[in-house]
Amino acid sequence: MNSREITTGVFWAIIRLLGLCIVAWLLFQLKSLIIYMLIAGVVSLIGRPISQFLSEKVKLNSILASTISIIFLLSILISIFSLFVPLFIKQVENLALLNIDTLKINIETLVNEISIYFQLDNSFWKQQLSVDNLFKNVNFGLLPELINQTLELFGGFTVGLFSIVFILFFFLKDSFIQKRIILAIVEDKISDKVEKSINKIKNLLSRYFLGLLMQISILLIIYSIVLAILDVQNAFVIAFLCALLNLIPYLGPIIGAFLISVLTMSSFIGSDFSTIIMPKTLFVLVGFLIGQIIDNFFSQPFIFSNSVKSHPLEIFILILAAGTLTGPVGMIFAIPLYTSLKVIGQEFFPKNKIIKSLTKNF
Repeated sequence: MNSREITTGVFWAIIRLLGLCIVAWLLFQLKSLIIYMLIAGVVSLIGRPISQFLSEKVKLNSILASTISIIFLLSILISIFSLFVPLFIKQVENLALLNIDTLKINIETLVNEISIYFQLDNSFWKQQLSVDNLFKNVNFGLLPELINQTLELFGGFTVGLFSIVFILFFFLKDSFIQKRIILAIVEDKISDKVEKSINKIKNLLSRYFLGLLMQISILLIIYSIVLAILDVQNAFVIAFLCALLNLIPYLGPIIGAFLISVLTMSSFIGSDFSTIIMPKTLFVLVGFLIGQIIDNFFSQPFIFSNSVKSHPLEIFILILAAGTLTGPVGMIFAIPLYTSLKVIGQEFFPKNKIIKSLTKNF
């Protein structure tokens, strides 16, 4: 190899490196657009069965089927927000009329009753929850700035929602558009394998996300019934929050149990602790536990075995590893990413012993 060939090789290596840097910079600058496309892609997997049903069974054209699917998904989103907006407005009104002394008395009463019931030393908590410690660092002069930031966040949310809906419409209308984008950037010799992988991934993930919706719905019904029977305020909203937290594997139910306990106790502040607050909280936790048992032994195995076709032990190890490496966010996205990698591995390395073992149910 002469000096000219070495120089040419170094030159093209620098050009490629520069090109990668430019691509990385563009991806960073366009991160909002990429996030919108990813969200639209995930939602399209959920809306895909609806759009396909309208197109294939009802015989609607793709534009009308996509529009109806988006309206259906938006109606669900609006319904969810309609549950929280009145609650938010009520809390804002309560803050405007907030009586610090009453709040202090309620908190101290609740802590005292818990300590007496369980025979605990509450001197530390009395000090931490004193009115001075609770509000000494609160600057109520920042309230206007907080409102401005909230309005800016709402404006950004509106723009983001419009962008996602616009992208989602074309993802549903032309179900092959994502495939064409990916196939345009891969080599022709592997395009067939990539196309098969994309089709299989879309089918598996569609079933997975629909399974998650079913899982949340089951927990929502159970929690709502339990809270409504015990006359807990805002039962449906609390149930929805706790069901939604269940999307975070293992960690979410722990947070949900704490949240549902605290909100139940706060609903009955002022009542007798030993005869009302504690029994109702225990009954709520029993109902929460029943929901978790149904979820862990029936809902989740059904979803994992029928959607992503993975063994529960395999999923457990995967989620635990993802949580250790990347935290709660990684735990949420671990299963879809792992399923995609398994499909790709099956297409490109079908004779590999490990991949054959992991994908034997595909």
